[in-house]
Amino acid sequence: MFPMKKIEQRRVRVALSSAVRPVSMAVCVCLITAGAHAAPQTLEPVVVTATRSDQPLSEVVADITVIDRATLQREVGQSIEDILAKQPGIQITRTGGPGTETVLHLRGATKQHTAVYLDGIRIDAQNGSGGANWEAIPVHLVERIEILRGPAGAVYGSDALAGVVQIFTQRGKSGFQPYVSVGAGAHQTYQQEAGLSGGAGQWDYALGLSHVDSKGFDSKTSVGRNLDKDGYTRKAANGRLGWQLTDNHRLDATLLRSESNAGYDASKSMQDDRGIRALDAYGLTWSARWSDAHSMRLSASESVNTYETLGTSTYFTETTLRNYLLQNDWQLGEGVLNVTLERREDTLDNADLQPIPRKQRQQNAVALGYGLQWDAHTLQANVRSDDDSDFGRKNTAGLGYGWSFAPHWKATASMATGFHVPTLFQRFSAYGDSSLAPEESLNKELGLRWQVQDKQLGVTIYRNQIKNLVAFTRGQGSCGQTSCYLNVDRAVLEGITLSGAYRWNQVKAYGSVDFQNPHNEKTGNQLQRRSKRFATVGLELPAAGVNWDAQVQTASRRYDKEGGADMLGGYTLLNLSASKPLGKDFTLTARVDNLLDRDYTLAKDYATAGRTFFVQLKWMPQ
Repeated sequence: MFPMKKIEQRRVRVALSSAVRPVSMAVCVCLITAGAHAAPQTLEPVVVTATRSDQPLSEVVADITVIDRATLQREVGQSIEDILAKQPGIQITRTGGPGTETVLHLRGATKQHTAVYLDGIRIDAQNGSGGANWEAIPVHLVERIEILRGPAGAVYGSDALAGVVQIFTQRGKSGFQPYVSVGAGAHQTYQQEAGLSGGAGQWDYALGLSHVDSKGFDSKTSVGRNLDKDGYTRKAANGRLGWQLTDNHRLDATLLRSESNAGYDASKSMQDDRGIRALDAYGLTWSARWSDAHSMRLSASESVNTYETLGTSTYFTETTLRNYLLQNDWQLGEGVLNVTLERREDTLDNADLQPIPRKQRQQNAVALGYGLQWDAHTLQANVRSDDDSDFGRKNTAGLGYGWSFAPHWKATASMATGFHVPTLFQRFSAYGDSSLAPEESLNKELGLRWQVQDKQLGVTIYRNQIKNLVAFTRGQGSCGQTSCYLNVDRAVLEGITLSGAYRWNQVKAYGSVDFQNPHNEKTGNQLQRRSKRFATVGLELPAAGVNWDAQVQTASRRYDKEGGADMLGGYTLLNLSASKPLGKDFTLTARVDNLLDRDYTLAKDYATAGRTFFVQLKWMPQ
């Protein structure tokens, strides 16, 4: 990220420009997210996900959502994937309770089609179909989340076929700020958090610890199952250290360690099966401002994802991902030019790889971006070329335009390509096919936004075509197995997202509705475990000294298998949260999810938690 001085300059510039001409939001950030139902802000929010550079929200053409700290604090007792599932365009499926395999569907895509970053560190796995292991990411240490919808291959390269999720942990500020919280809830769940942050002179720091333990619930519903409780534990620690060398130069270091151990039933055996996941992430960034018109960011990072099973069967896999980035930004009049060089190195250790249990791959990339904010017009153009050691060169591009055609109104249009390179496991395991081709996408979308202070409405229409879709299926692949990974499908992910928020006095209503049709282009079949309609609506209001938030989540039926087999019924959930300050330094927060105890499932033969509650007491001196 750029030095804070530059961010403030851009914020002030936006504030001054809005005084002489109307500025409308170009993205969905303000419409349904944590940011949508947070307190009003006096300064223009700054996001980084659209271009990898600090950018005032009104200058962004892409469809972005921001989840802020205030919203995360209301979601006590929830996992990060459960929180994301309440955002526009996102559904999840989970085979068991928290800590078990979770798939995030962004605009109807699957998890390997969404690029995930934690404090700028790429999080990914090369086993199975790939994608981030959401189960290993601790929400308790998160400060902010940005969600970018739509292919971003021209900015991020492989995997950003459906979008990007950026997760940020806390960053230190001047002074000293400790905190401690304890919580308890359903299924004998207990949670503890502690941390401190601060800064003095040229240094700032933030440290955090969290621990969750739960007896869990019986996560299977099939006849003859192992009648046990599938509990879980998760331990995590993170730290961030910043050194402002001069007004124009800054170093940032970040590290995170997370471990989880979750029960699951792999068979009808009475044996307790455990899935053990670990995530290590390390990063170092140097940000420099060489002149008023030229800024630079140089970073090196590494993430290690480990997954191991114990019980009925044993399995071990480990992915190491190293990333190196050099980005230069030049202010050219009313526009900004970005020039990026990037290298990615993937290593997979897995006993199922042939002929040796260790495979590597590299990608080298060069990317150009140009953003222009001129009067009522916004333009963003990006091109990128990735040279993959296995597949050769892959080129991607994106073009977006925004027009503030009337006070408080803005229309946007964009077109972008993306791609996903098959994982090392998909190509070189006993179930793989070395001849697999990369998946490719072409996305087109239109947006319309209206905003007057805390009143917002928006609609986004999109169509994302994916070819060479990789699936684990029966076929004539070279793997020699009954089933293996093959390029068999073409998919279309299309839909409409409606979102809005309205505040009167201290009461705020917010909501989003998605109408989507993710389907196999060849057969017309609805894709596995994805609804055609889903929505989240809520009402936030203070009463009797308590801040209340009532929320309804609903989704239409889905099919456990593509082709209409094993229908999973629709569901509607009512969630309530309440928060009350206790004196100067204490806050009591309580949640009840699925208040009406609806019986529903996200995957065949797997249960959900039913009605749950969680209460947290937090101490943070003011």
